[in-house]
Amino acid sequence: MSDATTRTAAVIPAAGRGVRLGPGAPKALRALNGTPMLIHAVRAMAASRAVSLVVVVAPPDGAAEVKTLLADHALPERTDILVVPGGATRQESVKLGLDALPPGVDIVLVHDAARPLVPVDTVDGVIEAVRDGAVAVVPALPLADTVKEVAPVQDAAPGTPEPVVATPERSRLRAVQTPQGFDHDTLVRAHRTVTDDVTDDASMVEQLGLPVVLVPGHEEAFKVTRPLDLVLAEAVLARRRATDGF
Repeated sequence: MSDATTRTAAVIPAAGRGVRLGPGAPKALRALNGTPMLIHAVRAMAASRAVSLVVVVAPPDGAAEVKTLLADHALPERTDILVVPGGATRQESVKLGLDALPPGVDIVLVHDAARPLVPVDTVDGVIEAVRDGAVAVVPALPLADTVKEVAPVQDAAPGTPEPVVATPERSRLRAVQTPQGFDHDTLVRAHRTVTDDVTDDASMVEQLGLPVVLVPGHEEAFKVTRPLDLVLAEAVLARRRATDGF
C-alpha cells in the first residue's frame, strides 16, 4: 500500500458511561482543560494527514448532542466527521462505526475516546505499519510494574485478599494502547466472525488466527479512567501549551 492509494478512517467508540470517573456526563464528554475529551480525541486522529474521515460512535440516545458538540469546536476542515449512534457494548459500537464507513476505505483505526492525548507520531506509526503489510497493529509499552496473576475469589467483598497463582515474566508483557490499526476487510471479517465479549479489536483478529504486531506506543496515550488520570492529562496539556504554544 502506498500513501497515494490508501484511504484511512478512524472509528472512535464514545458510547460508554465511564462509571469509574463517578457520576455525571459520559466519560467521553467530560471536560479536559475546558474541552470535552472526545474533542481532544477527534483532533488527535485528525492531526494525522493520512486520516481522511473520523466516525464518532455516540451514545445510542446522544447522537444529536454529539453532533452539536463537534459543531461547536474547531476541527481540521480537511477531515470529514461523521456521527452515528452506538450500541450497548463497545464491540457493537465499533461494528456500527465500521458499517458507516464509505466504500474505498483501506485502513481503519479504532481509537478510545478516553485516550485524548495520543501524539500524532504514534497515530502515523500505526498507519505506516498497516501500509507495510500488517493486518492488525497495536501501539504498546513495556510494563513498569510487576504483574501478578490471581485466582478469582467467588462473592468476595471488595478489598478481600486474593491468592497469587503466578508472576508472569514482565519482559514478555506489554500494555496496549490505541489507536489500533487494521486492514479494513480483516477487521470487518473479525466483527462478523467473533462473538465473544472482548476488550480490544486486536484480540478479535487474533481469534481469526491472523498475526497481530506491536509498534511503540507513547506514555501520553494513557487512558483517562480515574479522577487522578484527569489531573495527569491536565498537566500534559499544560506542558504542551508551554512548549508548543497551543
